[in-house]
Amino acid sequence: MSAPRTRPGEETWPGEWVAERLGVRLADGGGHAGAGLADLVGLAVRRNPRRAHLLVSAVLGKHVPTDPRLVYGSGLLLGVLVRERLTGERPGVPADALTDALRGTRTGAAAALRDAAGEPRAPLDAVVVGYAETATSLGHSVADALGGAYYLHSTRRPVPGFATYGGFEEEHSHATSHLLLPADPGELDRDVPLVLVDDELSTGRTVLNTIRALHAVRPRAHYVIAALVDLRADGDRARTRALGEELGVRVDTVALAQGNVELPDDILEAGQALVAEVLAGEQEQPLLPQERVTRVDLEWPEGLPDGGRHGFLPAHREHLEKALPAMAGLLVPHITRGRALVLGFEELMYAPLRLAEALADALPDVDVRYSTTTRSPVLAVDDPGYAIRTRLAFPAHDDPADGPGERYAYNVAPGTDPGRAFDTIVLVVDGAGDTPALAHGLLARLSALAPVVVAAVPSFRRRGMGDT
Repeated sequence: MSAPRTRPGEETWPGEWVAERLGVRLADGGGHAGAGLADLVGLAVRRNPRRAHLLVSAVLGKHVPTDPRLVYGSGLLLGVLVRERLTGERPGVPADALTDALRGTRTGAAAALRDAAGEPRAPLDAVVVGYAETATSLGHSVADALGGAYYLHSTRRPVPGFATYGGFEEEHSHATSHLLLPADPGELDRDVPLVLVDDELSTGRTVLNTIRALHAVRPRAHYVIAALVDLRADGDRARTRALGEELGVRVDTVALAQGNVELPDDILEAGQALVAEVLAGEQEQPLLPQERVTRVDLEWPEGLPDGGRHGFLPAHREHLEKALPAMAGLLVPHITRGRALVLGFEELMYAPLRLAEALADALPDVDVRYSTTTRSPVLAVDDPGYAIRTRLAFPAHDDPADGPGERYAYNVAPGTDPGRAFDTIVLVVDGAGDTPALAHGLLARLSALAPVVVAAVPSFRRRGMGDT
């Protein structure tokens, strides 16, 4: 069993609470980057009758506000491992770079990881596909590490003017409809390796379904599955090998760490009972809105997509790199002290991540963190041994195709620990999410915690149909 480990600012492993009450255990299977499974994940309890537990990543920046250089560096490192599988090229990243960044063993370790994993290398052509919502920026980061890759992420948002290339189902998800909406389908039809990126592989069924569906449309010789953690059992790995043999293709898998999650037989019933018990004693206090909201025009470059929903080319990446310092510079005057959070919005993860990274470099005396809002309903328990300490709930604000619903921002409110409070919150949303519902919902919740800076990124649209 993986021994509990602490990460910077933690006295206990943020999985102990669930392990003690539900009997969930992590069996460490090692990894390519020197970090074990418990280094990379904590545990929480889902409010979902189909799955009881949730692995909460320490390096994804989804549910846990994290140093953006650690988030981006981990994604780049995963991309370096993909490059190794595609070319045989050795990673060239110090073996202890990831563990140093996770454990804060030396000053500047997160930036050092990012710089080592992001060192310029020869561009490598590939198609990279990331899964919404959690892996949209992770897939971007993997594509960045390859240099010459085209990137596309799946989406749950139908967009007028974009035809569906394919769809696939994520069986354990609470919202399962995924779409691929490339602006140029020809980019997916090229005979280059296809890399599928997700934050975790539990059984691998989702990626195998994707390979089968996309191979039927455009066969290719080589697929790589990339994830932060690989939790597949022997039978799941056998299914991956069998699909490769059936299709006559090579299917490789890379991950930062491997292992298994050991669950008791009654995990679903015990999980639901635990959720009911905690919620019965919950007394969430309403947060009164305050008028502490400022808007900043990022001067987002014309023609630059807001992310990979409709495709992101190497030229787009170069354009963004050049524009980032100036855009971050517009935010700097609003972040003067203490702790600052850059909060992204559901699938919009990459642009907020890169802005947060640029701010962290520009403001060395400010503790800049990054996370995003999410659709995922998770139980919050304000305990150091639990990964989701606090929860802000608010109504959806982007007119979602599947109808209105509740959305969440985790670990943003400080709870009982004032040291976890943020002095400034920078909310980055796209045009589709910048609505009156945002002002009356999430913004009201956030502005009760700290001054909020709103930075809207124009949603990418085909010319003639709105923003471009």
